[in-house]
Amino acid sequence: MKARIHPDTRLVVFRDRAADVSFLTRSTAHSAKTIEWQDGGTYPLIDVEISSASHPFYTGNTRVVDTAGRVERFERRYGRATATQR
Repeated sequence: MKARIHPDTRLVVFRDRAADVSFLTRSTAHSAKTIEWQDGGTYPLIDVEISSASHPFYTGNTRVVDTAGRVERFERRYGRATATQR
């Protein structure tokens, strides 16, 4: 690697809020929050919405998406399109 062109990396804890799982890894991300890790060290903490611990592709859990309910809600809100409007 060339010197002085890559950002500095450091140990950071990523916490998946959906699965309540934390990962300690190297990252260039910054955070004002900190957390004390299992080894006794204090590291920056970054909360994420989804990770491999909670993503349906990795866990095998599927989510049912209510597309019919979404369409009905849209039609109630904005009205049904007629053949002439299309």
